[in-house]
Amino acid sequence: MSAHIWSKKEEIESLTMERPHLVILGAGASYASFPNGDKNGKKLPLMSNFVQILGLEELLEENNIHAPYNDFEALYSDITVDETKQGLKEEIEKRIQNYFYSLELPDSPTLYDHLVLSLRPKDVIATFNWDPFLAQAIMRNISIIEKPPTILFLHGNVTYAYCAECKVGYPLKDKCIECGEPLLSAPLLYPVKEKNYQTHPVIKAHWKGFEHYLKQAWAVTIFGYSAPKTDVEAIDIMKKAWGETEKRNLEQIEIIDIQEEKRLIETWSPFIHTHHYDVHRSFYESIIAKFPRRSGEALWAQLMECKWLDSQGFPQDANFSELYRNIIPKLEVEYRKQKS
Repeated sequence: MSAHIWSKKEEIESLTMERPHLVILGAGASYASFPNGDKNGKKLPLMSNFVQILGLEELLEENNIHAPYNDFEALYSDITVDETKQGLKEEIEKRIQNYFYSLELPDSPTLYDHLVLSLRPKDVIATFNWDPFLAQAIMRNISIIEKPPTILFLHGNVTYAYCAECKVGYPLKDKCIECGEPLLSAPLLYPVKEKNYQTHPVIKAHWKGFEHYLKQAWAVTIFGYSAPKTDVEAIDIMKKAWGETEKRNLEQIEIIDIQEEKRLIETWSPFIHTHHYDVHRSFYESIIAKFPRRSGEALWAQLMECKWLDSQGFPQDANFSELYRNIIPKLEVEYRKQKS
C-alpha cells in the first residue's frame, strides 16, 4: 500500500507540471477571507449590501433614488444611462475608489497570503475584485517567493494603474518606472446592461491574458465567483476559451463556495467533464491549500497515477516565519531547477 502513497518527499521534489493552475476570484473570496472586515474593521461589501456598507444612502436619496438598494449593479447601470445623473455617477465612482483603496490586510497572515505563497510563477490569479488585498499580499511576501503568480484584474483594481505610453502596469505605484509619468487607472464599474470588456485597452489586455491561460490551464479553481447572469459577456468569453468539455477530459475544475453543491454544478456544468470536479466550502479543503506550490503535481499523482495524497498544507494559524519554513524546501527545489 505504501507504494501507492504520494510521500512528502515526492511532494517536495516533484516539479513536473508546467501548465498553469488558474484561480478565479470573485467577491465571495474576499468576503470569506475577511468576514470581520479588514485590519481596521472595514467591511467587505457584496452587491446586495453595497450601498449600505459604503454609506451611499444619503447621496442617492438627495438625487431622488430611493430604497430598496439591494442590486447595486442594476442601480449603477440605470444611473450611467441617465444623462442628468453624470455628476452622481462620478461621485459614486470616487467614493468606491477611496473606500476600497483604504482597505488594509491585517498584520497576521491571511488567506490571501496563503494563496499567493501556494502558487508558482507559472500559475495565474484572475480576479473580479476591486479590493487591494491581493496586491498587498504579494508585496509583503515577495522577498520570500521572488516571483509571484501572474495577476489579471478583470474588472480593474484600486491598486492597479498603467502607463498608456509605455504600455505597462504596476500595482501600488503612482508613476511609471520607465518614463516617470503619472499612471492612469482603469475603470472599476461597468453597466450590467452593456458590459464590454473590449472598450478599454488595459481591461481588454487582461481579458486576452485570461483567455490564453484558460486555454492552457491544467486545473481551474473558482473561488467565490457566482458567474452572475448579468455578466453575460464574461461567461461567453470563458466558454469560448475553455472549449468543448469533451476535449477537456483530463483537466480538473475545483469550486470553493458556500452555495449548495447542486446549484454550483448547474452553474459550472459547461466547464466540467463528467466527474472531473471537486466542491469545497473552504479554501483550506482545496488542492492548492493542501499541496502549496505543488497542486498540479498532486492532481497528476492522484488522477493519473492513482496515488493516495496525504498532506496538511499550511497551518491556518501559523505566523509568517512558520509559513516560510513550510515552503522553503519546495522553493529550494524550484531554484535548483531554474539554475540547471
